[in-house]
Amino acid sequence: MTDRDDGRQVDGRFLDALPGGAALLRSRAMPSLFEALETQSEGTVAVDRDARVVWINAKYARMLGISDPADAIGREVEEIIPHSQMRQVLATGQPILLDLMLFGTQRLVVTRFPLTDDRGAIIGAVGFVLYDSLHRLKPLLAELSRLEAELAATKRRLDEGRQPRYTLQSYVGDSPVCLEVKRKARLAARTDAPILLLGETGTGKELIAQAIHGLSARSGRSFVGVNVAAIPETLLEAEFFGAVPGAYTGLDRRGREGRFKTADGGTLFLDEIGDMPLGLQAKLLRALQEQEIEPLGSDRPVKVDVRVIAATNVDLERRIRDGRFRSDLYYRLNVLPIRLPALAEMGGGLEAIAESILQEIAARTGLPLRGLTPEAVEALGRHRWPGNVRELRNVLERTCLLTDNRRLTAVDLAEALPDLGEANAADALAVPVPSAARRDQGPQSLPLPGYDQAYDEFERGLLGRALAASGGRATEAAQALGISRAAFYKKLARLGMRAGG
Repeated sequence: MTDRDDGRQVDGRFLDALPGGAALLRSRAMPSLFEALETQSEGTVAVDRDARVVWINAKYARMLGISDPADAIGREVEEIIPHSQMRQVLATGQPILLDLMLFGTQRLVVTRFPLTDDRGAIIGAVGFVLYDSLHRLKPLLAELSRLEAELAATKRRLDEGRQPRYTLQSYVGDSPVCLEVKRKARLAARTDAPILLLGETGTGKELIAQAIHGLSARSGRSFVGVNVAAIPETLLEAEFFGAVPGAYTGLDRRGREGRFKTADGGTLFLDEIGDMPLGLQAKLLRALQEQEIEPLGSDRPVKVDVRVIAATNVDLERRIRDGRFRSDLYYRLNVLPIRLPALAEMGGGLEAIAESILQEIAARTGLPLRGLTPEAVEALGRHRWPGNVRELRNVLERTCLLTDNRRLTAVDLAEALPDLGEANAADALAVPVPSAARRDQGPQSLPLPGYDQAYDEFERGLLGRALAASGGRATEAAQALGISRAAFYKKLARLGMRAGG
């Protein structure tokens, strides 16, 4: 071809920049695509298999602010066309037939095709700008603007949903161990260093992570939490780091963003970090050190700005010795460790936590607000609470459903959690004995039923007298004895009694 101002001088000067592919591009692309489409387009660009520009016509170069098309040759296409999707065409082998590309404040209508050799292998791609004046596309652009507005509104709602629900005030307790947790959380919020939260299940690790995020300079950005143990191992890499379109069979061809990208600028909370597979631990370490990720199916790292807070209820040092956790990742995460105490270590803080949970239950369910008797508080303090706050919340909510008492007793709690133990209930429940019995026997305590026949007879008489005094009304009899209606009926059934008799 002869040298012309439209850029076709590339035939003699620039196609040689494509190793091994110049002849193929000359024989296939130039006659079939360039001659037909270029005359109908506002601009044309071709790239090799590495997404480097091998040809661009003069009109498109001028549109992009390049005076000489030769200056673009050999450069990665994104350097001269920032929002180009040519690399995606190369990766997927699929054309993008109609697309809107933003260039500055201008939208261009573009189409892109892959170029293949005789064996079907991708050797490059070509793109055409069909319109640089969009007045003919006003209906399409109006619909696009509406969809963009809906997308922006949806994104705002998602961002609002990713804001933390908890603050440091949500971590209830004023015991020394609780105050130490709060002190370290405030210190952690001042920096972007990784944090490792240690503690049993149900000790409030995500609550503290959200509180730290809310106190930090990142509070206006997303807080993204993910439970490592809850995601199938085969999906973990794409879930964390994202994937380019068509990265592997079965993945949405549109690709996915990944949790790191979603949390960009904010905080990523990785719960149950001890269950992360070793292979993924290496990629996480790189993300922490370099602040960049590599989506699945891509060979181009993506920069991210993410603060990582990890949490675990396992002994990571033991897992390191067992070869199940990388020591370098452990030391990278363990910059500022915060150990959250178990519920049994709260001491006097247990009552405040229980009262806070009761307030939350009342607000969420519409049930009356309940309190705790001193005996109930003592009973709670004698239980180990292996499930920590989750177990306590479960017991208190179940108790609220089983009783009408506004102040929960030790017996109410024992109805909801038999494992509180017969001794707990026996110590906590004190029922007044009629005056004649008090004169003969002194103060009595009523233990849980089931010990011996003599005690059963005593309890049968006690319940019978309470029913007689209330006219057979079980609710009033239960209130007189200081126990729940459910507990009262349970005792009647065990003793073969019934209300009114």
